[in-house]
Amino acid sequence: MNVGAKTLQKKGSWLGYGTAVAALHAAGIASLAAVVPAHPTLLGLGLLAYTLGVRHAFDADHIAAIDNTVRKLLQQGRNPRGVGFFFSVGHSTVVCLMAVATALAAGWAIRAMPSLQAVGGVIGTAVSGGFLLVLGVVNLMILIQILQVFFRMRKGVNEEGRLEELLHARGLIARLVTPLLRFVGRSWHVYPIGFLFGLGFDTASEVSLMALSAGAGQSGLPVVGVLALPLLFAAGMSLFDTADGIFMSEAYSWAFRNPVRKIYYNLTVTGLAAAAALLIGSVELVQVVASHLRTTSGFWTRIQELDLGSVGYVLVVLFGLAWALSYGAWKVFRIEERWALPQDKVRD
Repeated sequence: MNVGAKTLQKKGSWLGYGTAVAALHAAGIASLAAVVPAHPTLLGLGLLAYTLGVRHAFDADHIAAIDNTVRKLLQQGRNPRGVGFFFSVGHSTVVCLMAVATALAAGWAIRAMPSLQAVGGVIGTAVSGGFLLVLGVVNLMILIQILQVFFRMRKGVNEEGRLEELLHARGLIARLVTPLLRFVGRSWHVYPIGFLFGLGFDTASEVSLMALSAGAGQSGLPVVGVLALPLLFAAGMSLFDTADGIFMSEAYSWAFRNPVRKIYYNLTVTGLAAAAALLIGSVELVQVVASHLRTTSGFWTRIQELDLGSVGYVLVVLFGLAWALSYGAWKVFRIEERWALPQDKVRD
């Protein structure tokens, strides 16, 4: 495929996902507008639901799962630009279904919410934490092997073939990847992962949306008005999840164009990705264990009270900063030229 065709394909994917996100916004706004004249208080609730969705997109598990999956698909030569979109759509499916069910059967749902939150919270958090731990281990293995390639290339050994093999996750890494991670071979494969992530009804954003929907249902709003809240929540979340996936796709694509960029950039970002996924996944799983221990120990209490929401904002900044610093250092210090070796001096 030539450069022009690739550019058109890239623009097409941006346009497609952008159109889908815009359509979701339009559906939410239209649903809201249809009932606001008769129920003006719903305008504020709609804005709040959208804000909750935006905030939920910055949860640490969203950022880590999307960014790590983008790296994996690029290493396999796949197009990862839709990872954030499909992850958010899968997640939104659960949220919307539950919000509508809550609104249409508000009394029953409010009584059942504690049990739903308990069961869904354990399942969703366990899946989220386990998936992130797998991604973290895979990235840690890749980081170690990239370091080995780096040191050999610094000695003049031609390791471009080995680097390509490594970054496409062949050999040892492919044999150690779990069935869940192997399942993700296309952007849309992330949909069920996002769906499973959404089973945890214990996040502040989701529980708040459930409460809003229950209140809307009890107030006698028509179905279209009830639908407005989860649609706006999903619109806000999908906008930023999709943007995260596309941004990181471009950042990683720049780094994958030649061996020097691959090594330099991946040493920076792979270490960050592994650390973030391992940390967040471990904390989520420990929180699941802590919730069932019935202990008043200070350590377990602090673990349970740890809010990972703010970590998501930090991860967004760190991943963007890693890309910017890698590109800036490559330009300023002319790393590509300094590391390049004459062909007649390269030893196979």
